[in-house]
Parts: sequence; structure tokens; C-alpha cells
Amino acid sequence: MTDDKDVLRDVWFGRIPTCFTLYQDEITEREADPYYLLLPRISYLTLVTDKVKKHFQKVMRQEEVSEIWFEYEGTPLKWHYPIGLLFDLHASNTALPWSITVHFKNFPEKDLLHCHSKDVIEAHFMACIKEADALKHKSQVINEMQKKDHKQLWMGLQNDKFEQFWAINRKLMEYPPEDNGFRYIPFRIYQ
Repeated sequence: MTDDKDVLRDVWFGRIPTCFTLYQDEITEREADPYYLLLPRISYLTLVTDKVKKHFQKVMRQEEVSEIWFEYEGTPLKWHYPIGLLFDLHASNTALPWSITVHFKNFPEKDLLHCHSKDVIEAHFMACIKEADALKHKSQVINEMQKKDHKQLWMGLQNDKFEQFWAINRKLMEYPPEDNGFRYIPFRIYQ
């Protein structure tokens, strides 16, 4: 893994320039300026929700604010998909910055799951890690980790801290030499 550190670092620091705009039918007290962010490809939209919400709540009537959700060209964006995956699925052939529309009402119940807190996305992320470890290491690595290791892994991702994340993730990516590789290589296919 140490030979690949530059590649890992390049992947980690991959960013997507993004422009968040408020949906035109949202009731505002004055016109809302767009909000620009460089989004980490390996993160989740729910981890930037607080920043986006704070920006747009300045112009919203509080009684009009409910659960925030995002869409791109009419397609609701799933909070449990990584940002890079969402971009690749929906907008990879468009000009940058990626234009995401922000909504505070009319939550699309049929298309999206609710995500009421960061604890939900943390639980989803850890479940994915545990699934992958079950295939790669028969759950041995994740079971040997302490609660603080799980927290460090999550906090590294949440706070965009490469060294903090990879200090723990490295254990999940290594295998004993006598095993001659992983049992299975986990992957997901998204359509």
C-alpha cells in the first residue's frame, strides 16, 4: 500500500466544483445567491448539507423550511451514494460546475430515503465497510478493531482528513502474505 500512497492521495483529493441553487418555487424573503463548493468525490451529500442549508436559510421563511433534498435535472440525488458516483451517474458529460438544485419541501418519498441525521449516514457507511470486510477477511479485521478505530475511520471521512482515514483503512486493505490475496474482492454495481 505504501507504493500506492500518491495514487491514494490523488483519489482522496479528487473534487467536483459544484453550484447549489435554490429551486425557483421555494418561498424566499429575497433572491437567493447560488452557493459554490468543491465537493470531495469520496464523501456524501449529507456531509455538506449543513453548509448548504445554512446558506439558503438566510433567505427562507422558517415556516417554509423542512427536510432538505437535492436534485440534478429533475432526478433526486440519493444521499447514500458517494458524491463522485452521483456525478458519474448523472452529470459526467456536463460542463462544470455541477449544478445541483436545493429543495426544502415536497420531499420525493417514492424516490429517496429520509436521512434525519449524520448518524444515519455513519451507520450506512460502517455497514458498507463491514460487508466488504466480511468478503475480504471473513470480518476478522473489522472485529479486531476497537470502537475508537471505527470512529476514527468515520471522522476521517467526515472531516476530509486523509491521514486520519488511511491510518485505519490501511488495515482493511492489507492481507497476510500467507493468504496470497483477498478471499474475495467486494464491489457494487450502480445503475
